[in-house]
Amino acid sequence: MSNSGSVYYDHMSTDIGELVVAAGAEGVQHLFFWEKQSGSLPEAWQYKPVKLRDAMSQLSEYFAGQRRQFDLPLAPQGTGFQVQVWQALYEIPFGSTISYGELAAIVGSPKGYRAVGNANGKNPIVIIQACHRVVNADGSLGGFSSGLHRKKYLLALEKYGRNSSFNLRS
Repeated sequence: MSNSGSVYYDHMSTDIGELVVAAGAEGVQHLFFWEKQSGSLPEAWQYKPVKLRDAMSQLSEYFAGQRRQFDLPLAPQGTGFQVQVWQALYEIPFGSTISYGELAAIVGSPKGYRAVGNANGKNPIVIIQACHRVVNADGSLGGFSSGLHRKKYLLALEKYGRNSSFNLRS
């Protein structure tokens, strides 16, 4: 991905909505569900699927139940604290969940579960930086910026696999 100022994007359909992936020279900067985008994509972004071939392949493998971990350069843009939280999200093992409090302790802010929740909600690279794996202390799902139905789906995909009888609307 040459030309450090350029951002390239591609999109893919999934069982839970249309995903948009955008990357620059340093790596993936955005991964979000299309409906989360208010309006249109930034005009400066260039539609170049060839630049995102590896990311799209890995996402397809994940949704097919064939990939447990992503191997992509990531370049999320945020505050130092946000980036620290997002890196910790990336480290949560496939099929596991942790609480907001546990995540706060991991990033060195044991009483900062609300700040961690706020950073989690601003995660610009969903699925790969696995914010869906963070739940409330009592085990309930809590929120998910991309919709609770998607969080349920992603957790079920990781727990039961692609061919489970999980009902998306449950």
